[in-house]
Amino acid sequence: MLTEKENYMMAVNGEIPEWIPRHRVPGPGGRPPATTVLTPSILKEKRTFEGGFDVWGVEYVTTRETGWMALPKPNQFILKDIRRWREVIKAPDLSGVDWEAMAKKDLSNIDREKTAVLGQVHMGYFQNLMNFMGFEEGLCAMYEEPEECMALLEYLSDFYTQVSEKMVEFYHPDLMYCWDDTATARNPFISVSMFREMIKPWYVRELKTANEQNIPVTMHNCGRCEDMIEDWFDFGVRVWEPAQVVNNLMAIKKKYGRRLVLNGCWDSQGVVGRPDASEELIREEVRKCINTYAPDGGFVFWASVYGDPEDTDVQNAKRWVADEYEQYGRNFYKTH
Repeated sequence: MLTEKENYMMAVNGEIPEWIPRHRVPGPGGRPPATTVLTPSILKEKRTFEGGFDVWGVEYVTTRETGWMALPKPNQFILKDIRRWREVIKAPDLSGVDWEAMAKKDLSNIDREKTAVLGQVHMGYFQNLMNFMGFEEGLCAMYEEPEECMALLEYLSDFYTQVSEKMVEFYHPDLMYCWDDTATARNPFISVSMFREMIKPWYVRELKTANEQNIPVTMHNCGRCEDMIEDWFDFGVRVWEPAQVVNNLMAIKKKYGRRLVLNGCWDSQGVVGRPDASEELIREEVRKCINTYAPDGGFVFWASVYGDPEDTDVQNAKRWVADEYEQYGRNFYKTH
């Protein structure tokens, strides 16, 4: 029998899996998750459950109501003037890092035969700049001082490319995991031409080693970002999450087929995201999501329920989603 990882990798490699994979969530009876996202521990030494700091000095905060999701601390941005980034942004020294020992420790609790490791190095070139400056100043800097922005992003790329190469060498990830929320629910924050000129080159550079070793790439990008899909292929993207429904997902599925795996397709901002959503409604939405996007493969289930993890409504919603996936999604390809 296939493991969760093997079944998931079938989807990644353009095959129709035996059952619909589920991203990052373990199953009943101690069943391991098909995937897990892993960052080298040296990059998160100062991160805490409450937020903490990243390697550049950006402070993050979390709240129970958002399920402990982290955001840069409001109005505490570390870079006020893009022209002075060299005085503020300092890359950590990695010369003394024992990568082999760190990788062994970081991977020690993961069963590599059963769970695919997605290697994450950072949260995105665009998003890093916004975290340094805030969206108002960061976007203005991209338009008013593009040369300085490019110089800063190249500096970040120097560091991240080094880490990415070490991760490929010592962690042997099953996929590389990119994260860059470049869009709102209506449109991208920046034009496609600006993405191609200022953001894309650094992904191409950073992921060169992974691409040469045929390690597939997952792209996390929220919002209506479908305009950038063609460019993602140039740095090895095969999986897109969360593939939100503000995009024309059926047209995308028809155009790319199993070349691009849609991981998500869940209307988390719709009625099922409301605290008063009924069990019947949530189960119906799970079936609707699967019926719409699972046929002919190229789909991974990832229904996100947000909110206070101790809230009864949130707990119930997660339980109903999980149960409907088990009952309906796990047998879908056998019955359809």
